[in-house]
Amino acid sequence: MRLLRFCCVLDHLICFTSPVNTFLRYNAFTLCNGEFGMSHPALTQLRALRYCKEIPALDPQLLDWLLLEDSMTKRFEQQGKTVSVTMIREGFVEQNEIPEELPLLPKESRYWLREILLCADGEPWLAGRTVVPVSTLSGPELALQKLGKTPLGRYLFTSSTLTRDFIEIGRDAGLWGRRSRLRLSGKPLLLTELFLPASPLY
Repeated sequence: MRLLRFCCVLDHLICFTSPVNTFLRYNAFTLCNGEFGMSHPALTQLRALRYCKEIPALDPQLLDWLLLEDSMTKRFEQQGKTVSVTMIREGFVEQNEIPEELPLLPKESRYWLREILLCADGEPWLAGRTVVPVSTLSGPELALQKLGKTPLGRYLFTSSTLTRDFIEIGRDAGLWGRRSRLRLSGKPLLLTELFLPASPLY
């Protein structure tokens, strides 16, 4: 009962103090219990990002975050934080579960989907969604299925075969995000990131 009352109070505080109300779909019971099921409000908002056709004229410090080509995990650690991964969802999906990513990837029967929150000292700073065509999962890239709670950047940026096709900047309800098509040994994967309100980007 005390936990229930605390969560109700927390839910009320979040709704009226967060700088970005849409992110308040982050429900206090989820925060208290750490139970996300098959989705999470931050990932819902990530999928709602609308992308700019060109690089927008933004503050240089903001663009420095949004166009970063190095590891975002490393950038967070440079803020003096301990970075950890909260797993939301991981497993194979079919085309109907990746409508936003499908036009940017080869048409295949299955894709490896990984959805996470990247946390700094336990506070969520970024939501991440990675979609990997099954044909990419061969040779060394099979490791993409076995990352567990290892940040994706720790794997990607140790590979000598990593290249990037593009970065697109997106926004939804005051939150910024981006997506990149990356390649390992020439094989594609798509990474989408949403910067959450606590992120130093804001």
